[in-house]
Amino acid sequence: MVLQDRAKATREAIIAGAAKVFEEHGYGTASITLVAHAAQVTKGALYFHFKSKDELARAVVEEQHAIALRAGERVLADNTPALTTIIRLCGAFGSLLAQDQVVRAGIRLTLEASAFGQNVQGPYEDWIDIMSRLAEQGVHENQIDPSVDPVVLARYVVASFTGVQLVSNVLTGRKDVIERIQQMWEILLPGIIHEDSGLNPKCLAALVGQTACADR
Repeated sequence: MVLQDRAKATREAIIAGAAKVFEEHGYGTASITLVAHAAQVTKGALYFHFKSKDELARAVVEEQHAIALRAGERVLADNTPALTTIIRLCGAFGSLLAQDQVVRAGIRLTLEASAFGQNVQGPYEDWIDIMSRLAEQGVHENQIDPSVDPVVLARYVVASFTGVQLVSNVLTGRKDVIERIQQMWEILLPGIIHEDSGLNPKCLAALVGQTACADR
């Protein structure tokens, strides 16, 4: 049991070290030596868990996806109205990008996935599926206008979020990512909210930053 715990801790340290290296250097210039140094393990210990840089990159992407899923599950567990949930999911993922190095590294690797043969469609398809089901629920709850196609909205939200966080990374290192996601929703919401919902678009958008929404 002690050996298993130690092996698990070593593997986690390697993934954390790999995330640091991949975020800073990208896949192309990252090396096993840099990862071993960042993780403070020997190359032998690293190769015991991961046979190549490709395996390391895939492990970081998988861990990034797992972290995002756990964050999403916590938001979904609150059972808030669907449109509120969609906005809060974007806020939760934005916070992860600002705070979690594994998530940032996984996103960078997603953009470089062709270099190590990783299929990155899965996480995007999962996110689009969740968003489209929530958007459909939002239509039934009379929060989202029935003229809005749930799948089209889901794809648009995922694409917009991806673009906003990437530009935020380029310009500020994602220091303003929450503010920019909130602005995205301030622009988007007036075009999709049901006219009889009584919802305040600017107030709803504030949920990205986890602030109270006094829309009554």
